[in-house]
Amino acid sequence: MQNNKKIYVGNLPWSVRDEQLRELFSPFGEITDAVVITFRDTGKSKGFGFVEFAKEESALKAIEEMDQKEVEERNIIVKMARPPKEE
Repeated sequence: MQNNKKIYVGNLPWSVRDEQLRELFSPFGEITDAVVITFRDTGKSKGFGFVEFAKEESALKAIEEMDQKEVEERNIIVKMARPPKEE
């Protein structure tokens, strides 16, 4: 099932962590979860993460305003998160 409150954020600078991700998207509304995906063995960022908002409108506004925005000299990709593929 599609969650229209959760967005995917790709092409993140390696330095961005959960807290910076939350700060980056907090102007768009209440955030219920913000996580940068990391490698289990090293803890280093994989360069993408997810932000979940309390309201769908906040997620849509964040996508509209933040897609292709420059963050630390990288243009981030922001779009609706797809549900995980079932194995």
